Amino acid sequence: MGYIEPAPIKDKENPFESMMSRFHIAAQALGLDDEIYNVLKSPYKQAIVSLPVTMDDGSIKVFEGYRVIHSNILGPSKGGVRFDMGVNLDEVKALAAWMTWKCAVVDIPYGGAKGGIKCDPRSMSPGEIERLTRAYTQNMHEIFGPDRDIPAPDMGTGPREMAWMMDEYSRAQGMTVNAVVTGKPIVLGGSLGRTEATGRGVMISALAAMEKMKINPFNAKCAIQGFGNVGSWAGKLLEERGVSIVAISDVSGAYYNDGGINMNEAIEYRNNNNGQLEGFPGAEKIDPDELLLLEVDVLIPAAKEDVITFDNAAKIKAKLIVEGANGPTSARADAILQENDVLAVPDILANAGGVTVSYFEWVQNRLGYKWTRERVNRRSDRIMKTSFNKVYEISQEYKVSLRIAAYIVAIEKVSTTYKYRGGF
Repeated sequence: MGYIEPAPIKDKENPFESMMSRFHIAAQALGLDDEIYNVLKSPYKQAIVSLPVTMDDGSIKVFEGYRVIHSNILGPSKGGVRFDMGVNLDEVKALAAWMTWKCAVVDIPYGGAKGGIKCDPRSMSPGEIERLTRAYTQNMHEIFGPDRDIPAPDMGTGPREMAWMMDEYSRAQGMTVNAVVTGKPIVLGGSLGRTEATGRGVMISALAAMEKMKINPFNAKCAIQGFGNVGSWAGKLLEERGVSIVAISDVSGAYYNDGGINMNEAIEYRNNNNGQLEGFPGAEKIDPDELLLLEVDVLIPAAKEDVITFDNAAKIKAKLIVEGANGPTSARADAILQENDVLAVPDILANAGGVTVSYFEWVQNRLGYKWTRERVNRRSDRIMKTSFNKVYEISQEYKVSLRIAAYIVAIEKVSTTYKYRGGF
């Protein structure tokens, strides 16, 4: 598979440019000097590798893999590895930068990274995926490391792939190195509470924002776009706290019930139906685009990038958006949402629960001691609530959106650390 330079797509904003536009606004608000601005806007390291893999039919297929380290100023870089046909360099660069800001905004001593392989894991056998994962790890052997760069699961990957990565890296080291990846199975050093961590962080962020907006959770309606790990856990945990989840969606379509959808029933149905909501009897099927425009108090986009755009932002009726996905709101949509008094809790804050508990997993691996689920949840909740309050305070001080405030908090932390470390 030859390398194709990513080009702008006419109907979709470039994710790296969207990230950079927010970075630029926050940097101007902070009065960031040119030296630090130029260091922080550019990825520290970019790797593109070719991965020949023997397929089950005996043929050799060459896949393309990426790893981008945006920053290691705060500490070792951290970020997921996604297996998806849509993976490209601009996307990985944007996601790596988002990880830098995400770690900084919740005060975790990591830099940002991201990786990916352009492939369709749904059309591949477990053996093919394992050989691909191990080939990728071999090629990244000099980049990965518990004190250098720490991968984690992302779209199309999970605990199984992390176990293979850990094993392949450990073989090369001649010893077991649990801390080289996070998101591992519990028996290999994974952390309790990791599976629900991102969705739980979305729930904490949503409730914190609702408190500021004086929205009573027991009178609130919520729509969730994307019913994977993040969306389903956020829905389940919000429902437990009184919020009525009236709409959910996945690749099979969107489903609406004004009286509320029972989250446990929806999750059980999905799990017993090949991971899809197709045919779910607890709600009527609606157009997926319609879900974003429903009359609800809270909208949680928890699927992919650029679903709230310049074209549909003005039609959104939700008072609060809590971003479970990375980059679900395009830069051009931000101004429209702000003009319409829609409060948006940005991705780098709202979905940082995952990297927070990944950090806890890494700490436990280094200590050689496991924490209880209650301790993990308690510490994660405290970090998420404290971080939200800090971002909200900065948004009031600078009179900017929560998104720009989050970037200000993150950039100020990274730039201050850069100065103390002496720069280049």
